[in-house]
Amino acid sequence: MAITDLLYGKYRNLLMATAMFNLGFVIWFSFAPYTGEIATEFGLSVADLGIVASAAIVAVPLGRIVIGPLTDRFGAHVTGSVTLITVGIFAVISAFATTYAVFTGSRIIASLSGITFVIGIQHVAEWFEEENLGTAEGIFAGIGNAGAGLGAYFTLPRIFGEGYIDPIFGPEFLATSANWRAAFFYTGLIAIVLGIAYYVLCDAAKSEAKRNATKAGVSWDQWKFIVTRYGAVVLSVAYIMTFGLELAMNGWLGTYYREAFGQGDIVIAATFAATFSIAAGLLRPLGGYISDLVKRKEMNLLPWFHGEYRNQWTFVTLVYVMLTMFGMTAAGLTGNIYLAVVAAFFVGLGCAFSEGAIFAQVPSMFPDNSGSVAGIVGGIGTVGGVVYPIAFSHAMLPSLHWGYTVVGASMIPIIALSAWVFQPHISEVANTSGWVVPDDLMSKTKGSPSDD
Repeated sequence: MAITDLLYGKYRNLLMATAMFNLGFVIWFSFAPYTGEIATEFGLSVADLGIVASAAIVAVPLGRIVIGPLTDRFGAHVTGSVTLITVGIFAVISAFATTYAVFTGSRIIASLSGITFVIGIQHVAEWFEEENLGTAEGIFAGIGNAGAGLGAYFTLPRIFGEGYIDPIFGPEFLATSANWRAAFFYTGLIAIVLGIAYYVLCDAAKSEAKRNATKAGVSWDQWKFIVTRYGAVVLSVAYIMTFGLELAMNGWLGTYYREAFGQGDIVIAATFAATFSIAAGLLRPLGGYISDLVKRKEMNLLPWFHGEYRNQWTFVTLVYVMLTMFGMTAAGLTGNIYLAVVAAFFVGLGCAFSEGAIFAQVPSMFPDNSGSVAGIVGGIGTVGGVVYPIAFSHAMLPSLHWGYTVVGASMIPIIALSAWVFQPHISEVANTSGWVVPDDLMSKTKGSPSDD
């Protein structure tokens, strides 16, 4: 690949989208390594920390649903720039918060950095061809997701560790607050700078014709039609149990290793948690690549869904994710923290494969509405990140290890729905047939989810 390919065209836009999403995840989960210090600062209990983890995600589902059609309408270079600048400003505000109310409110708005995923999915889909979409989207989302592990969990605690001071966050701050305040402040500044660069350096689509086709697909009727199609519904709920789980684990694992196993060292606890995030992020391109591969080579992995190649791979990964949740409980009950870390790595592996598979299907199924569909799937999927931390930390659990089994059991209905939709006779009409809104409503959606 020549250097000019990186500087111009689709690879430049892919690089910028990936940088945006990676930083977005760093900001989104920058609170996670510092939950102990934040709890001390504001007098929070373990149950309160579960709520904090949920609050950091609560604005994202609606934000993703809204930003999807806006990105289709105005272009990713506009919505990406506005989002980065906005979350950067509020990340800076949160760095100077002196009350729990101001801290929580500013972090909720800063958490909108999580909507950069939808913007980037749409942006990449506007530049890459269908046969390479799974791989391109996997690279974007995988490296971007790694911002939670490599950035928030692994890098921030090492740069802004215990005893950190600088000219802005000096001795006047408590020893337990200067580090996380500095982390929020400087990542916010970087977001503002990147937001300006995103508008200047990025282009909305590979051609004017592609840009106009995407803009033409934006309407209220079209959105209602899409959100009720079988394909959009099943991919959305599948994303709850994969990406929603990833969000929950990213925000929870540091607390879990500290409270369930007594690991009080912030760097060690964060490093253990990062193993999950790195697996869930960096291996996601492989999930998208395998989806492309099984489609291209027409590999029947499951005879029950003959000919539905992408669907087969997605189904395999969903079942695997459910099983690993029961494995988390089993590993935790041994009392061995190292087994728990290994089990979490395998959960991250399942999340990576599933998410890559799901978002190989989204732009393929709805090519001229990728932003809207990515917003729907990504927004609804984020709900898992709000609900699962509460299940992980609920006071009625016998121990913190059992929350994973509760979450695993909740995934069974989603897998059952996936098995129904992935049947060939349902799958072939999954982007045109659905519930509530009539199937004959005029739609600009093109293409078919069928792999035949």
